[in-house]
Amino acid sequence: MKVKIKEVADLVGGTLTGDENVFLENISKIEEALPGDLTFLYLPAYEKYFPTTKASAILVKTGFPKVRGDIAYIEVPSPNTALLKVINHFFKPDFNLQGVDQTAFIDPSASIGENVSIGKNVVISSGCKIGDNAKIYHNCVLLDNVEIGNDCLIFPNVSIREKCRIGNRVIIHSGTVIGSDGFGYNPDKDGVYQKVPQIGIVIIEDDVELGANVCIDRASIGTTLIKHGTKIDNLVQVAHNVVIGENTAISAQSGISGSTKVGKNCIFAGQVGVAGHLEITDRVIIAAQSGVSKSLTKSATYFGSPAKEHRHALKLEAHIRNLPEQSVKIKELENQLKELQEKFNKLSERGNF
Repeated sequence: MKVKIKEVADLVGGTLTGDENVFLENISKIEEALPGDLTFLYLPAYEKYFPTTKASAILVKTGFPKVRGDIAYIEVPSPNTALLKVINHFFKPDFNLQGVDQTAFIDPSASIGENVSIGKNVVISSGCKIGDNAKIYHNCVLLDNVEIGNDCLIFPNVSIREKCRIGNRVIIHSGTVIGSDGFGYNPDKDGVYQKVPQIGIVIIEDDVELGANVCIDRASIGTTLIKHGTKIDNLVQVAHNVVIGENTAISAQSGISGSTKVGKNCIFAGQVGVAGHLEITDRVIIAAQSGVSKSLTKSATYFGSPAKEHRHALKLEAHIRNLPEQSVKIKELENQLKELQEKFNKLSERGNF
């Protein structure tokens, strides 16, 4: 679509400098933008691309030096926030799935809400309930008694197993599995692992988004729970009986072991590993590739394996990096001490002490 730049400036409450008759057709990164594109600049690291960008217009912070006359400026306090508003208003993706495809299987006992769209080869089993305006894309499978709320968006090849419940406005990306069996086994007297039946469910509350290839295991007994507003990146494993609090963000390749409880407003960076049966309080940040081996009861930033408070962990890391030099210094001091001891012994033998 084409959008007049004046409409963009009015939407974000920005100050427009330049040609008001410019039309914008796309949004691009500053280093990749072409004529007709809107771009943005909010990090100093990207200012190096400004002299050569081909964008027709740019969102910048208030007071940005307007040294180029061939580009239109929209000055706002926060360019990245303004960009999000522009995308949602003018350029939001249109997920064009309408109606129910003839290849879909819907059990007669399933309840389907109004304006639901269902793609090719979708399987909706007995007792399922689908809310209004849901979109379920190709090759998804919903086993018995699954419940899905209103305005959900479920992309291709998602599997949701029996009795799991999905709230309103939930987005689930391709390849995700909800309600797979938890990793529960007991070895018998011969050391042979016997499977423990996993009879619980998964509940995902409103406004949660799950990335591609996320695995959320059903509880062994009770519920695995993802609370309101949580965002989970690709390739994350959530084990049985885990509880994740409201508005927590978990980055790719992280894993949370069974029965751990994570508080609200936490942030897990990439490849964070959390042991089982722990408690992580609210507003905890865990840096990338950290390993959490004990409960974290203080709202703080943690780093390392095992995870420690960030500042302490950085001090330890600095000491470790200095070990080779320190080792050489210690060896020199040992040699000096040995020489002094030998001199002292000789003087003692002569009776000088």
